[in-house]
Amino acid sequence: MSHLNPVMLRARLGPRDPHEEHRVATPLELFFDLIFVVAISSAAAGWHHGLVEGHYGDVLGFLMVFFAIWWAWMNYTWFASAYERDDVVYRLLTFTIMVGALMLAAGVPDLFDTGQSVLLVAGYAVMRFAMVAMWLRAAGGHPERRHTALRYAGGITVVQLLWIGRLLVDGQGWLTATFWLLVVAELLVPVVAERHGVTPFHPHHIAERYALLTIITLGEVILASVQAVQEALAQGREQGLLLVIVGGLLVVFSMWWLYFKRDHVPLFERSVRTTFTVGYGHYAIFASVAATGAGLAAAVDVVQGEGHTTPRAVGLALGLAVAIYIGALTTMHAFVGRDRAETLGGTLVVIGAVATGAVGLPVGTTVLLLGLLLAAAVAHSGLTQRRREPISLPEPGLAERGPARP
Repeated sequence: MSHLNPVMLRARLGPRDPHEEHRVATPLELFFDLIFVVAISSAAAGWHHGLVEGHYGDVLGFLMVFFAIWWAWMNYTWFASAYERDDVVYRLLTFTIMVGALMLAAGVPDLFDTGQSVLLVAGYAVMRFAMVAMWLRAAGGHPERRHTALRYAGGITVVQLLWIGRLLVDGQGWLTATFWLLVVAELLVPVVAERHGVTPFHPHHIAERYALLTIITLGEVILASVQAVQEALAQGREQGLLLVIVGGLLVVFSMWWLYFKRDHVPLFERSVRTTFTVGYGHYAIFASVAATGAGLAAAVDVVQGEGHTTPRAVGLALGLAVAIYIGALTTMHAFVGRDRAETLGGTLVVIGAVATGAVGLPVGTTVLLLGLLLAAAVAHSGLTQRRREPISLPEPGLAERGPARP
């Protein structure tokens, strides 16, 4: 006999318990992430094509688009950690944000072509005004944080209206300057809103949400690389792909290993300043992973002799993406424990990744060397961790006695 889970039309959007046990991502949040990875894939594809065609300035468009994607994802994620309620209104507002993400993804090509996209701005506006509705609901359901929620709603509204007004701006210089000014304004909204009352987010839930998006973005890297290899094989151009495939897999596997070598929950429990630093700092992690996927796809194109770029340009793009990823992780892990050996190792990997990309070796060799460099970082991390942790041997006969009882 099946059991239905009734969903209320509209429930009071009160705060969640920040110490709730066994708090995990919901199916709605997982679905939300999958929709957003479509937008991430679109942004990475734009940088991939720009890199292959020698339009290196397209990296700026990639960073702009990725900020919009990441910021909308992050705002919803932190809100859901504090106030998630599974009622019909909440689901519909979440679906609205997803629709905005798809609109944003559809507008990415226009942004790369012209530097401006009405569809992209419209998609971003849909996501942000849906968040305003979320915060207004929280203001009514959480009197203790009513002013915080209203500051969020007001701040998002004002900044979003400025984004819409930016559509009237003309000239690449003004477009770039106004973009970064509004980025600063976006980043300041949570800082100002939370100053007199922190929303009750769940540290374990937040750490899991960031980890899940890291995994999904790494999956997008593998998908983009496989699609590039499939296209090359379909054209009968398999020669020279082996080094890119082996090196690319080493890069992706090592990125995963290095991210999950530590528990990130303590990062969100130390202080408000650390929480903001780590939460905002993940932009560099997510963007560098997506850029790595674009670089690997471009590497396949270069091996096949396609495009209007050089092995050095692709190698440097890959090396910088890897360096930013490792640099961000090293800095983030320094908040957990200031291990000099780990910090030194991360710094050397950053330098090595940039140097490897800048030398101008054949692109397959560059990808393989980057993979080996990250694999060496994984091995170094494992060795230093084993040295820090004492080996504990089981007591004799423990297996025979069975588990201890209270």
